[in-house]
Amino acid sequence: MNSPEVSVIVPVYNEEQGLQALFDRLYPALDKLGKSYEIIFVNDGSRDSSAAILREQFQLRPDVTRVILFNGNYGQHRAIMAGFEHCRGNRIVTLDADLQNPPEDIGNLLAKMDEGHDYVGSIRRQRHDIWWRHAASRAMNRLRERITRIRMTDQGCMLRAYSREIIDAVNSCREVNTFIPALAYSFAHHPTEIVVGHEERAAGESKYSLYSLIRLNFDLMTGFSIMPLQIFSMIGIAVSILSAFFVVLLVARRLIVGPEAEGLFTLFAIAFFLIGIALFGIGLLGEYVGRIYQEVRHRPRYLIQAVLEKSDQE
Repeated sequence: MNSPEVSVIVPVYNEEQGLQALFDRLYPALDKLGKSYEIIFVNDGSRDSSAAILREQFQLRPDVTRVILFNGNYGQHRAIMAGFEHCRGNRIVTLDADLQNPPEDIGNLLAKMDEGHDYVGSIRRQRHDIWWRHAASRAMNRLRERITRIRMTDQGCMLRAYSREIIDAVNSCREVNTFIPALAYSFAHHPTEIVVGHEERAAGESKYSLYSLIRLNFDLMTGFSIMPLQIFSMIGIAVSILSAFFVVLLVARRLIVGPEAEGLFTLFAIAFFLIGIALFGIGLLGEYVGRIYQEVRHRPRYLIQAVLEKSDQE
């Protein structure tokens, strides 16, 4: 286990119902590859019996299994970061525990890396998600490409493969909040994507709420570009110019035609519109300031309760 060819990182949060099905497919899929490997499960403060199940699995396959136990819930991306910092493989694959991405497709990602690619993303062949996730994903993909110039067809698919060099570069970044696939993409020299399968969740329910998806995309936008601030500045300039013309128009009309009481509601509408833009800008600025605040505190991204792994002396 000192230097396996492949490290597979699996974040786990309240997945007790589906873990055995994951074990039954993941280990045979990796055994068939004929490559040395390790599987790193990161328990992200699960409140069910996931940690106990992972302990049992470690006892069954201690030669290729490692388990990182957080002392609380820190989020999926921080769990993946912990896996990155502890993995030993030359190629690193991330995989969700819900089996929506088939473990059997890991071999396809590694085969693509054999062609010289250092980053292999994935595109779900046929998504089994509700309609609003499809719509939100398409909209955010377009917005992300325009703002960050990071091109990922399917940013929500966890099944991805990275070279050791990219993981080392990611580990050197000490950002508290980031979007890992985008960060890794920015370090890649020869990225590519392949189509993978997508199945219905084997058990349990999705841990990503609409709020979580919105927060994730805020991290993506504010973590990789200042263009949102620049766009807002341009909007502010344009609104200021239009407002100036409107004031001149109202003054001229008052001098020529006289006062118009009926225009009061028009002024209210314009005032509310400008207030809305101002509030949006304050919120956007607060997002950037909040990221700075989190970084300057230098708090640890996560705390590890225990690491289960086979000793090198054994």
